Amino acid sequence: MRLWLSESERRPDPEPVRADARKALLAGTVGWVVALALALAFSGALADAGFGWFTIAAAIGVVLGIVGLVVVQLRRRRHPPEPDDRASR
Repeated sequence: MRLWLSESERRPDPEPVRADARKALLAGTVGWVVALALALAFSGALADAGFGWFTIAAAIGVVLGIVGLVVVQLRRRRHPPEPDDRASR
């Protein structure tokens, strides 16, 4: 195995794959919604244990997830996928 290749020996770089971040953002946001619901249900026990901040953290996670979904959707509208990308999904 060689550690260094000259420029003429290198293979061309592959084309970047266009990923769909909406699914990941949606899954994360749903996770934060569940965490927020549980934190609100057990807010007294969390506060007694010194974890009262978790409710605020979960709410911030939900808000950031929604902001992320909006940003990704706006970017997709400005730069729609090419026709070949739609066929592969």
